[in-house]
Amino acid sequence: MAKNRIKVVLVEQERTARWLSEKLQKSENTISRWCSNKIQPSLPQLQEIANVLNVDIRTLIQPISPKESAK
Repeated sequence: MAKNRIKVVLVEQERTARWLSEKLQKSENTISRWCSNKIQPSLPQLQEIANVLNVDIRTLIQPISPKESAK
């Protein structure tokens, strides 16, 4: 399963999940679940996150190794 790097980028930018939840008008619980990779945002949501964080969407996606994708 693909994982996102939302939490990593937030830390790099010294931002909080609360800040992101306010910007996206989403619950802190949803942002927390995205940051912990318990659930994944949709691609449109991921693009919105990238826009808010001013990063390329690819920055938010952790590459999957061929070994993992074979599972």
